[in-house]
Order: sequence, then C-alpha cells, then structure tokens
Amino acid sequence: MELKRGNFWALLPLLVFIVVYFITSLILNDFYKMPMLVAFMVAALSGFLLFPSLNFHKKIDEFSKGAGDSGIMLMILIFLLAGAFAGLGKSIGAVQSTVNFALSYTSPSLLIAGLFLTACFISISLGTSVGTVVALAPIAVGVSESVPGTLGIALAAVVGGSMFGDNLSMISDTTIAATRTQKVEMRDKFKTNFWIALPPALITFLLYIVITPINNGMNMGLSSDYSFIKIAPYLFILVAALTGLHVIWVLVLGILLTFIVGLATQSTDLWSGLQAMNDGMASMFELSLICMVIGGIVGLIKYFGGIDYILYHVSRLIKSSRGAELGIVSLTVLVNAALANNTITILIVGPLAKDIADKHQVDPKRSASILDTMSCFVQGLLPYGAQLLAALAAASVALSPFEILKHLYYPYLLGISTLLFILLRKRKTVA
Repeated sequence: MELKRGNFWALLPLLVFIVVYFITSLILNDFYKMPMLVAFMVAALSGFLLFPSLNFHKKIDEFSKGAGDSGIMLMILIFLLAGAFAGLGKSIGAVQSTVNFALSYTSPSLLIAGLFLTACFISISLGTSVGTVVALAPIAVGVSESVPGTLGIALAAVVGGSMFGDNLSMISDTTIAATRTQKVEMRDKFKTNFWIALPPALITFLLYIVITPINNGMNMGLSSDYSFIKIAPYLFILVAALTGLHVIWVLVLGILLTFIVGLATQSTDLWSGLQAMNDGMASMFELSLICMVIGGIVGLIKYFGGIDYILYHVSRLIKSSRGAELGIVSLTVLVNAALANNTITILIVGPLAKDIADKHQVDPKRSASILDTMSCFVQGLLPYGAQLLAALAAASVALSPFEILKHLYYPYLLGISTLLFILLRKRKTVA
C-alpha cells in the first residue's frame, strides 16, 4: 500500500510544545520551571488555530476522540491504581521496611553495589525511579559521610538501580505507556526487556564491587528494623504480573493485600488507608491529564496528516525490520533529549513507533522494549533529567550532576545493550 505524503505543517503543535517547553527551560536553566501541562495546552490551542479553512467543530471532535481513546483511558485507570498502591504502601511503612531489609544483608565492602541492588528491587516494587531515588538518596549521603569522596558514586548507584527497576516494573508509568501504546502484554514485554537489561545490570554490579573503597570493618550505622510481611505486597505484584494476570487485577489485589497488611500490623486504619490511596491517586492526576491532552494533540496531528508525513519520510529510509527499530530509537532519543521526561516521550513517540512497527513487521514486544530502554538510556545522559535532579535535591548537598553522571554506568550500558539487541537480530527485508 502506497503511503500518503502527509503535511509537515500538521506537526506544528508538537513543534510549538518543544519551543514553549524546551526553549523556555533553556532560558531559565531549569527544566522543571515551565509546567508541562500548560505547555501542552498551548500546543493544543495552536492545533485548533491551524488550517483555519477546516471546520473548527471537526477539529474539536478529532481532539476529543484522541483524548478519549480507549488505550488512553485504560492507561489512566492503571496510573490511578498504581498511585493508590504506591501511596498505601508508603503510608504503612512498606517502603522503608523494604529498604532496611535489603541493606540489612549487605556487607560493608559491597555497600555501593548493595545500594544498586536495593534500588533495583525497590524500583521494581514501587514502579517509580524518582520515588526510589528520594527514598535511598539520604542513605547514599550517610555512606559518603562515613567514607569521604563516595557521594557521587553512591548516588550514581541509587540512580542507576532505580532506572533498572523502573524499566522492568509492572506498575511503572513507563512500562504502562510502552505496553499500552504498542498493544502488548506486560509479561511479554518484561521477558523481552529482561534480557536486554540484565547484562548491563550485572556488569554495573561488578563494576561497583571492583571500585568500592569501603572495607568490612566499617560500621555504617544503617537501620536493620524491618517487617517482612510489609514487603509481601511488592513480591505479590511482581509474581502475579508474571503469571499473566491482567494488570488491573494485579493492582487491585495488591491494594487489598497492602490494606490487609496495614491493618494487621496496625500501621494504618480504614480512613487513613483510604486517604493514603486518595493521595496516591492524586499524585497521578497531572500525568493523567497530560495523557489526555497528548492523545488529543496526536488526534489532531493525525487528522491534519502529520503522522502520514513522519511515516512517509521515515519509511523511505527504512529497508528492513532492523532499520525500523533504529528509526524508533532515533525518534525516542530526539524527543526525550528535548523533554527530559521518559514517560511523556513514550506517550508521544509510542503511536508513531506502533505504526512503524506494524508496517515493517517489528514484534510489538521489541518495539515496547526499545521505547522503554532507550528513553531510560537518554535519561542517564541528561544532567537535567528528573532522576539526577531528584538525587541532588534529596541529598541536600552541593554537588555537580556530572559527579553522578561519570559513575552512572547502567544507563550507558543499557543503551549499548539495546543497540546490540537491534543490530544482532536476524535481518528481515521489507518488500
């Protein structure tokens, strides 16, 4: 089937967003000063003004169809349930209990590597890299106070581990966005993604062991107070998702189990637990609204011929499934470098990646994994990325982000692993 040439100017709403958000952030030297939702709304309004000869009510209709897409609505429902689970887990002390449990069995000589492993497990459980960084950054500061000169590498271990877990977590917003936009089951994406992410994680763990300057005689004074029963909901989420249970039921059952654990340990009561769930869902409101607005903008761009334009020009350069995957890599890298937000990047690039993957016979498990891993890779390159800024803010110390970046091995190795995953695939030429 012959592709339509599309219309370059149909991409103007996306360009407006990049100018409003990215240029403003550069001028202010702060990528979190400009509210992202406001920038997207400006982009949406520019779409309504575009092509004035077209019927305005038709534009509103196309925007509404995109915003109310069934995939968008399901994604928002999952976000809200994931937020409720995370909020409730935090309120009963499950997060701190998990941190203490992991570090209680870590030798001082392996403490940096242990921080990396702890961050891996916690972020898989919580589904948030930034939340994991905030939880563990103070511990990294404690390590550096006992062993001067280790702050950069300790924070890097936390950030790297948080990216590994977030990349694989069943309740991570990036995983949810990648799987929903590519219309693939989470367990299938997990299996594919796992073999891309595991080698870099193992190599990173070994590197931290080799360069750790801490000896066994040091007493770090870390808390060993934990309750194993409070860790059970996180283990349940991981196991239940891997069995193939639909993510909605995984989260619902996870919330019920967490509630039961909280009541049994007297860590919460009915109303406090409900309030914690509400607070957790409220933390997802902005992301949910952004999802809807992005869906509406994509609907307009598609209606104007922007999607056709991108597919036409990208497809001219693609001669194989491998080329299609490299095209998805390029789109992901460029958009994420501009936005410094991996979830929003996947939401924007995901529909385009799906069209490219369908046309060039790319398995959706592979396209979902590439979206997730490459957005993670780019986040590890950005001194203005959310994870690094969260680490510096939570640590409450004066430290250059480049002191963390030079020890942040995992995302760099993940990028290499993803490229090898693509380049070493069996060639499939597209007619």
